[in-house]
Amino acid sequence: MVRADGPVAILVVDDEDAIRSALKRYLTGRGYEVVTAATGAEALEALERRKITGMLLDVMLPDASGIDLVPQVMQLEPAIALLILTAVNDATAAALCMQRGATDYLTKPIDLEVLDRALQRALDRRHTRLEDQEINRWLKEEVAVKAAEVRLERANLERISVATLEALVNALEAKDPYLRGHSARVADMAATIAAEMSFTDEDIERVRTAGRLHDIGKIGIREEILNKQGPLTDEEFEHVKQHVVVGSQILAPLVHLKNVIQFVRSHHERWDGEGYPDRLAGDAIPFGARIIGAVEIYDALTTSRPYQEKMPPAMAVERMRDLLGTVLDPAVHQALETVVLHRPTLTFLDEAKG
Repeated sequence: MVRADGPVAILVVDDEDAIRSALKRYLTGRGYEVVTAATGAEALEALERRKITGMLLDVMLPDASGIDLVPQVMQLEPAIALLILTAVNDATAAALCMQRGATDYLTKPIDLEVLDRALQRALDRRHTRLEDQEINRWLKEEVAVKAAEVRLERANLERISVATLEALVNALEAKDPYLRGHSARVADMAATIAAEMSFTDEDIERVRTAGRLHDIGKIGIREEILNKQGPLTDEEFEHVKQHVVVGSQILAPLVHLKNVIQFVRSHHERWDGEGYPDRLAGDAIPFGARIIGAVEIYDALTTSRPYQEKMPPAMAVERMRDLLGTVLDPAVHQALETVVLHRPTLTFLDEAKG
């Protein structure tokens, strides 16, 4: 693949040979030039040796932490399109990498279409940054230069604010082994469903961000209720229900997240209007909230919980049919079924066996 600013060379950094090989095959098939490295030292050597356009970096390497490696990568190649590869329980580390310059992160196992879109977005952002840098070199008036600096600072603050909130969510989930990684899983699946429903790239990213932050309001729930084993009293459940309102209030100062806030507030609304906090029904529920609400149920069914065994994905999708027209938007369920049963996934375990 060749762009206007030169050939697209992608550096894949992971200590597992099966993962490197699988990603190299897939990206080569997509037209990229692919270079691989197994350690942080090899990655830095590759960056010094040749021009690298984009990079897939595992957050856990045998000789380095991705958190510490990101600043070195950005120093060698400031415009690089950098994506972090992480397990779901390493989402806090990935958020810290984003604060230091990474563009986004992907959780393993990696959905091929999610990878393709994320890489394309990162490359587009890189291309835009390079164009902006060229334009800025042409601008000689002090007012124009200051305006560009303000825009850059605002973009950096927006990215850092979201990454910081994600870190808070991850810290909250880390206290409960049954919830660890929940928001990262919800974000990835919800974004994939939004893509299946043909929403725009901008809307898909709003859904992904809302998925990562949808439970931020649980910070306001009393800890004895949050950690309670067994059924909640009516009073306790009313207290828990406030987390969607608290979450929207926490996010309210971040004006660039206007649509995301609506998704967070409404993700417990029901298709029949019997949800909370506003008793919205049908299409009055923001589309991102409908998607996140469905994925929350799917994640609860397919992960281990103290009160139930986890279900296989296909069984969970079938069980959720009972909720169509009452709790769930039928169109969202159909997209979920397509994603779960028909989408190809890069399965590293099978590659290793082969």
